[in-house]
Amino acid sequence: MNGQNRKDVLPGIEVNIVLKQDQRSGKLTRGIVKDLLTNSPTHPHGIKVRLTDGQVGRVKEILSPVR
Repeated sequence: MNGQNRKDVLPGIEVNIVLKQDQRSGKLTRGIVKDLLTNSPTHPHGIKVRLTDGQVGRVKEILSPVR
């Protein structure tokens, strides 16, 4: 599942994000969502989130959706 829809990205889910400095290489970082930083319902490059470890990036993949 991609991370372009805000309704699919919730605090506590595991995701792969791309950090600002990794956008050129496409390197993904795995983590747990702490906060959603994008207010719009969708974003073409992924919803911006803060992970529990403080890193900020855009969601590329949702690994464990909340049921």
